[in-house]
Amino acid sequence: MIVVRITLNALADKHLEVTQTLLSMIEPVGMEKGCRNYSIFCNIHDKNNFCLLEEWETRETLDHHIQSLRFGALLGIKPLLREPLSIRIYTISHPQGMEVIEAIRAKGALNDEHIVNLS
Repeated sequence: MIVVRITLNALADKHLEVTQTLLSMIEPVGMEKGCRNYSIFCNIHDKNNFCLLEEWETRETLDHHIQSLRFGALLGIKPLLREPLSIRIYTISHPQGMEVIEAIRAKGALNDEHIVNLS
């Protein structure tokens, strides 16, 4: 599985245009061959800060997406951003799920004395 994390920070006066562009991509990209997930998140502390998370079956299907007009539209919003897009591509060879969390927690609770209260 290939995971792509794209972060972008919109200019305050361009927030609406960036949001509309991102929202217009959710359904069509999600239906592309090999796309397992396509999600867009907005920072709760800064509404102009967005994160896109994409999951692709193979590098080949991701490469096809990167060559698409839709991805080109994403790159085309550069003038609407405070800083350049940050794009990271991760190859995951062994994803793990809730069963791992349950197994770790089943080993027993640790003493929380090491947790520092910052309040």
